Amino acid sequence: MNARRFLFETDFRPRADNPATVREAAALAEAVARAEAEGHARGVREGQALAEQQIQARLSDAITRLGLAAAGLIGQSDARDREREDEAMDFAIALARKIAGEALDAHPLAAIGDAARAALQHLRGVPHLVVRVHESLVDEAETLVKRLARERGFEGRLVVLGEPDLAPGDARMEWADGGVVRDRARIEAAVLDAVGIAS
Repeated sequence: MNARRFLFETDFRPRADNPATVREAAALAEAVARAEAEGHARGVREGQALAEQQIQARLSDAITRLGLAAAGLIGQSDARDREREDEAMDFAIALARKIAGEALDAHPLAAIGDAARAALQHLRGVPHLVVRVHESLVDEAETLVKRLARERGFEGRLVVLGEPDLAPGDARMEWADGGVVRDRARIEAAVLDAVGIAS
């Protein structure tokens, strides 16, 4: 029996001097290098895409937070502007009431005269006109209205009566088929209503 010992020193690798083996090794090394390069490139692309998505998500979140903050600031600014406008309007109304009230208190006959002029323009052929004013203004109002009636050509009977419930400067003028009322409180309410403010 011819037994051969197993030799551990035997090299079973293909020999480097074999041309077919060299080509296969080179092709294998090239394939491995290409796969590594493609894997690396794919990893870089995926990493860049992931980083870009994260940046876009952060940017979107930052824009949303910025938008909400801006909306809040604009809302606060609008509220402050409305508050200032309301305060300015309240002040203007209070000032106008004070000035108008002082003017009417100082010259109550001026408003009565204006109402009488407006009424007398349309009163041709009316037999009588009754003028009601505050009781403290009867004599002065009678003198004023009689003069205006003559100037406007009113020939009917003129009666001026004092009323304790009328404010100085207010007047009611009545004739057979009509009348005119000059009421300061109603005028103020109508003006406030016209500008959209509750009195």
